[in-house]
Amino acid sequence: MGKALEGIRVVDLTQFEAGTSCTQTLAWLGADVIKVEEPTRGDPGRSALGSGGANGKDSEYFLNLNSNKRSVTLNLKSETGKQIFFDLVRQGDIVAENLAPGALERLGLGYDVLSEINPRIILARIKGFGTYGPYSNYKSFDPVAQAAGGAFTTTGDPDGIPMKPGPNIGDTGTGMHTAIGILAALWQRQTTGKGQVVEVSMQDAVVNFTRVAMCRSDQGRIVPPRRGSRWPGRPGSGTFQCAPGGPDDYVYLIAGPMRMNMWHGLLKCIGREDLIEDPEYQDPSKLADKTDEINDMIEDWTRGRTKTEAMRILGDAGVPCSATFNAVDIYADEHLIEREMIVEYDHPEWGTFKMPGCPIKLSDSPVQVESPPLLGEHTSEVLSEFLDYDEERLAKLKAEGVI
Repeated sequence: MGKALEGIRVVDLTQFEAGTSCTQTLAWLGADVIKVEEPTRGDPGRSALGSGGANGKDSEYFLNLNSNKRSVTLNLKSETGKQIFFDLVRQGDIVAENLAPGALERLGLGYDVLSEINPRIILARIKGFGTYGPYSNYKSFDPVAQAAGGAFTTTGDPDGIPMKPGPNIGDTGTGMHTAIGILAALWQRQTTGKGQVVEVSMQDAVVNFTRVAMCRSDQGRIVPPRRGSRWPGRPGSGTFQCAPGGPDDYVYLIAGPMRMNMWHGLLKCIGREDLIEDPEYQDPSKLADKTDEINDMIEDWTRGRTKTEAMRILGDAGVPCSATFNAVDIYADEHLIEREMIVEYDHPEWGTFKMPGCPIKLSDSPVQVESPPLLGEHTSEVLSEFLDYDEERLAKLKAEGVI
């Protein structure tokens, strides 16, 4: 079967994570993503410290965000490089960028210019705070966006400081929002024949992720308290320690008495069937005062089992729960491997490389994760394929520092 987005061409100016996660999703789904990079260093994510980027190889950070793409080096500050870029845009469907505020316009590559060249082009823009509004000139990274979108103040213990959530919802979360916007614009273009600008602010995306927490704010009149890993007054819900007591040996479950079938399933699991008929444990409204007692009872049981044992027993009994999986657990998890959420491919620098795969499963167009490109790996291939450049012309462009 063909790929879902086969035939769609993306001219990709993204870097780091927010933009690259968006274009990687499009590439996974079959779009031809041409990653346009500066000739001498490329995407700064290639050399990200702390993830393999300091040893001469592309970093693990880069590899996790750029599979299934082709890399073209192009100096967009040169007039020749800019004209080549315009030639790519003429044959493209989407231009994606998450450059610093105003950078695209300073390069002379704004939507007014691109749409004049190709009226069908869709320009996807990711900015920390958008292209308009009082904060629009502010720069951002994932933690900044999470702070601005409310994620910090909804995370952490009730008496602790605001805390950054671990997942990069400000970066990859914004990338996913942008991919949705691009697909909507592609669909609308079938009717109108025209492209448009798709803009997602990182702050906006995080606000969207925190909207359920904001439901407790009385429409912005009060600040909801942080709840930590357990919910005050909600017995049977929270994080409970397991054997052998390591830093990640916990199971999280939600089986409070508001859902009696789950509550009874939990009581059976922990050997307290006697409480199922006990009138003191039948009325959910009366159990809030017993929260500590009930949670201690649950943890007495979980401490005697590993987190995976607890998850299996509780899950089989219909109790919503999970072991607190860390990175080592996830990369070895049979369930995720079977679902191809952990995949392997061969990389010219790293050899066999393992990474999370595509979370979107399409029955007629399954995703095959391919190795991310080396810097400029496909420059000659793409310029020959798109623009009919011969070896002599390519050599001249390389000598001039354009590619």
